[in-house]
Amino acid sequence: MPADLSPLIAATAQWLTRAYPSGGGVMDSALCEAQARQAVTVAAWLRYPTAMDAGLVSVAGPGGSARLDWVTGADGAADDPDTYAWRTWVDEVVASWAACLLSAPDLAGAAVTALAGSRYAQGSPAEFPRLVTPDARDRQAAALLRHPDLLAPVAELHHDRLLDRLKPGPALTA
Repeated sequence: MPADLSPLIAATAQWLTRAYPSGGGVMDSALCEAQARQAVTVAAWLRYPTAMDAGLVSVAGPGGSARLDWVTGADGAADDPDTYAWRTWVDEVVASWAACLLSAPDLAGAAVTALAGSRYAQGSPAEFPRLVTPDARDRQAAALLRHPDLLAPVAELHHDRLLDRLKPGPALTA
């Protein structure tokens, strides 16, 4: 059974960049997307630490964006199933955790550090510079995506679960 989280990561990052778009041109959009993808990747790896976890979500599906759409005021965004089928691959918990990481650099650093012993860090260590140490250009490009007050409704959904996951222990290894 493949344990590929890329559809979930792509859909959740797309949801974040549509909910909190870049205000600039093509370069700002690309930088905003890179930050969203890094945050979502870290969050997904934390949420699905084992191959079994990843395999199960690939079979069962992550749940979709309906509650996130409601929380952010985008009700009805998924009314046309042909246009918005990708929204079924959005993971609410991963989006919430990514929002937490994007709005709190210290938490982002702790999350990346927590992945050090995980199966995802085997081989060459994964680095997430745009998430952990964004420069002024990154911050400008993703002003909405990194704004703590704007992200709060999404971040607060599962903030406590993220803090529990980041507590030291064997949960991220295997």
